[in-house]
Amino acid sequence: MRLLLVPVLNLLTLIRTLLGWPLRLLAARDRSPYVRFRLSGDPAYRERPRARRLGLLSGQARPEPATVTSLEAFREALALLAKDPRIQGILLELEDLAVPPAKRDVLVKLLGDFRAAGKRVVAWAVSVDSLGYQVMCAADEVLLSPAGRLELVGYAAEALALGEGLGRVGIQAHFFRRGEYKTMPELFTHPQATDVQRRTLEGFLDERYTELVEGVARGRRRSPEQVKAWIDAGPYSARRAAAEGLVDGLCDEVELPARLGLKRGEAEDDEGVEPMAVYRARLPWPPVRWRPLRLKPRLAVVPVSGMIVPGKGGAGLGPEMAGSDAVVKALRAAGRDRRAKAVVLYVASSGGSSVASEIILEAVQRVARKKPVIAFVDRVAASGGYMAALGAREIWATPHAIVGSIGVFAGKFDFSGLQRMLGVHRTLITRGETAGIYSSSRGFTEHERALMEAEVEETYQSFLEQVAQARRRTKEEIHALAEGRVYSGQRALAVGLVDRTDGGFEEACARAMALAQVTGPFDLKTFGEGERRFSLLRLVLGGASGSGTYAFCPTAWSLAHLASTRRWLQVETQALVDEGEA
Repeated sequence: MRLLLVPVLNLLTLIRTLLGWPLRLLAARDRSPYVRFRLSGDPAYRERPRARRLGLLSGQARPEPATVTSLEAFREALALLAKDPRIQGILLELEDLAVPPAKRDVLVKLLGDFRAAGKRVVAWAVSVDSLGYQVMCAADEVLLSPAGRLELVGYAAEALALGEGLGRVGIQAHFFRRGEYKTMPELFTHPQATDVQRRTLEGFLDERYTELVEGVARGRRRSPEQVKAWIDAGPYSARRAAAEGLVDGLCDEVELPARLGLKRGEAEDDEGVEPMAVYRARLPWPPVRWRPLRLKPRLAVVPVSGMIVPGKGGAGLGPEMAGSDAVVKALRAAGRDRRAKAVVLYVASSGGSSVASEIILEAVQRVARKKPVIAFVDRVAASGGYMAALGAREIWATPHAIVGSIGVFAGKFDFSGLQRMLGVHRTLITRGETAGIYSSSRGFTEHERALMEAEVEETYQSFLEQVAQARRRTKEEIHALAEGRVYSGQRALAVGLVDRTDGGFEEACARAMALAQVTGPFDLKTFGEGERRFSLLRLVLGGASGSGTYAFCPTAWSLAHLASTRRWLQVETQALVDEGEA
């Protein structure tokens, strides 16, 4: 059927292209020498077909015409523009860019390649932070709105400790952990941050700060000392940023066409500079996507994102929950899909339930026996998140991803003090010595404490065995790297916890297909999408007290969302809320 249908559809596409040629030829005379792009939020690596089909019916707002919706689409657009001698360059507008360092590096490289082709890149923003500024520094010219700001202030992180505060309201946290660097319980048990927390955060901040200095110095052609002085003197108003040489000029959005040297009639009156969609519509012979007679091979992508929990949860990207049932179902579907020749496990999780993480690991291992599986990490794969990645044939991490935190903890909250303060009286009646082990009306007995310690130790030893087997090391070697220690991607490579850090998402996908002995273009399909948010308030105020065993890393969660101080305060507040479900 496809052999009959595809030629007909391609013929209709050809006829439509030919019929539109006269109109496009007329419109081609009014093409602007600049094309406008807008970078906002966190564009996907590749376009999601389902979102394209459903459009507004999917419940998602339609993006602005110039908005970059995926790095793949941006790459294709720049490649097309680089070949057009009529195009002088692009106008790149930034607004609340929130990509991980891996995507930032991709954007910087794409802009560098476009400039190397002899084209000009002009970057403009109203307000930009350290992350966005690093992308702007890859442009030929950096512009700000006169009313804008440059939040170049470096990076900051806060190690929270709620132990004293919880005690004042009659809440006692009882936790057991295996690993000196497993700091999650300290959030609820200690009055202050420990030296271990401080050293861990400082190590990552040093890496991020060095990268910021080097990136800005390279882009603005200044010495590292000058860039450090700039950071120490931030933040900046737009006018002060221009005076200090951090940006090349100030102009409002309506002034951008004149700044680009456009004459009247060379740009649209509404938009100033035409977006890529308009540019394509005005090409006399636009690129045509012909339908192939045979479908391209497929690569399956299975995300494990957010807190790992037992049950359905959700397997979508973002700070939600990855339920073991949902992820396992997605892995099974990817394994059964005959067209999918390989699988990329996209891990963006600080962990969660150790039981749920092990269930996901077993599912990954089953799929890996059928077809190649590559685990890819551009944000965080810590604790249970790292455990899930162990089932892959290779683990790829970007240099500044957060990896490791091999360790476990368990515990519960005792609300008896708060209940007495509120005049609430609860009587616990049991049959069986440990029947009240999960009760929030009291702490642990000595017998229960011994049982919990034994469970935590057993789970930790099992974790070590899984890592040792997957990484082909001894338990003793892994123990020396474990106990909750957190690594950047590049440090994880040095100690043997990951296999590659020299490639991004596209390279990891290509490697997976190469392992499946597939060459040439391929399609991507994501298996398992959905989301369900969680809250610390539901955990604490709702009276939850389950003392399950967890493999979770709050330090990794916070660092994965690290941005400039201005935005970090908002992120860390949400991260604290999210962490509580552990």
